[in-house]
Amino acid sequence: MTAGTPPLRPAAAPTHDRTAAEHELAALQREHGAPLFALLLRLCDGDRQRAEDLLQETLVRAWQHPEALHAEDFDSVRPWLLTVARRLAIDARRARRARPAETGAELPENARVTADHAERAVAVLDVREAVKTLTPEHRDVLVLVYFRGASVAEAAQTLGVPPGTVKSRAYYALRALRRVLPGYAADLH
Repeated sequence: MTAGTPPLRPAAAPTHDRTAAEHELAALQREHGAPLFALLLRLCDGDRQRAEDLLQETLVRAWQHPEALHAEDFDSVRPWLLTVARRLAIDARRARRARPAETGAELPENARVTADHAERAVAVLDVREAVKTLTPEHRDVLVLVYFRGASVAEAAQTLGVPPGTVKSRAYYALRALRRVLPGYAADLH
């Protein structure tokens, strides 16, 4: 085995003599493993694990096709092995691009954690019930400002009250909701 070339893991033997095939495979790895691994490492953007997997797959393909190894049409089997390795690397890259990117077990720092639909539905029902406990004046301000997105000035004009009254009603309405919905207090700031 050449330095820097990972050892080949055992694979299922084809129909020809297993011992002879294993020796031939070991000889292939000794003779061609390092150049194949170097090529695959470049094609895998330095990912050693992926390059090792593709090297093994290349040698298994050679093992499964002894006719290619013993063809008298060319002096060395290395061009055939390099072609197989290159095609496997291209296929692996295409397969990775076709599926979503893999993520680790940990969440990225900037990932938003969202509640599922059931939790959201329960929260909506809780808030609706809590809003019903408010006075009509407080409820009207909350509906306009927080649920419909009106500005303080627009809510004041719609309700026919000064902007300061809209602000104070919104403050006291949120305070009342915090008492009724203690588990949602962080969302009501």
